[in-house]
Amino acid sequence: MAKSFIVADVGGTHIRVARFPVQSQKPTVVKRINTVGPDSPHDRLLNLIAKVIPNNEEIAAITVAAPGPLDPFAGMVYEAPNIPSWVNLPLRKLIEDQFHVPVAIGNDANLAALGEWRFGAGIGHRSLIYITVSTGIGGGVIIENQLLLGERGLAAELGHITIIPDGPLCGCGQRGHLEAVAAGPAIASWMEQEISQGIPSSLSDRKPITAKDVAEAANQGDELAKAAIARSATYVGTAVADFLHIFNPTLVIIGGGVSQSGEDFLNPLRTAMNEHVMSKHYLDNLTLTISALGDDVGLMGALALAETLNHSKT
Repeated sequence: MAKSFIVADVGGTHIRVARFPVQSQKPTVVKRINTVGPDSPHDRLLNLIAKVIPNNEEIAAITVAAPGPLDPFAGMVYEAPNIPSWVNLPLRKLIEDQFHVPVAIGNDANLAALGEWRFGAGIGHRSLIYITVSTGIGGGVIIENQLLLGERGLAAELGHITIIPDGPLCGCGQRGHLEAVAAGPAIASWMEQEISQGIPSSLSDRKPITAKDVAEAANQGDELAKAAIARSATYVGTAVADFLHIFNPTLVIIGGGVSQSGEDFLNPLRTAMNEHVMSKHYLDNLTLTISALGDDVGLMGALALAETLNHSKT
């Protein structure tokens, strides 16, 4: 009997679910659903999984890329910043109870790193860092072909290193984290602050301003918008230099919406990284690139996790 993997990527607004056949060649989506809606994320997730489960195939596993912090070993989401109702949510058990198949969950940024390593920009690399810069900043680390999880699966929260002690309040409740100074809301906030001080911009009459607005304005030549993108990239590049010291990868992948600014983001990031690294040997054979999987990175990471589960049983 044919078997399928059901994989899901859960965000605060969008939930993506897809079905993949269990096979060794390049994965092909059999069915995909992407949805937003007023229903609770938990209900939407279960309903979408039910919609992609085939009647005539056995389900090998269901895997979910979910926002954290979470414990992948216990299957528990401790809290999801953009899903207020997800506090100490036993997500794996809820799905297992509904569908009676093996289930695994993973931090979305960790699984994004796993997906890029298995199917995307990370193919051929043994050690890499993935950083997503969007509404928040998350990260994942592959070391010697192994996803770094830590004792409770809480490792690699790369967006929550302190950049400015006593700096802006982060969504996690601490101050001065990389996320607080470089993620999308920080880009938009800085832009609004500069405009309020009389700095000219094509966005002067737009309220509220979003990071997407800033990126689009930068692409159209708005100098203040370019400065806002470069400011964020400089903070990220400074942090990346620290990550090079800790992990010594051969690849750094930048994902998330802000990465779509392309070289407007990568150039200042690269400059800051080069300036702050303590030895140029950390840059030997190092590649800096953007995500190859785009919006599918969460799904492909969940698929990589599903394959890992399947292989462990054989």
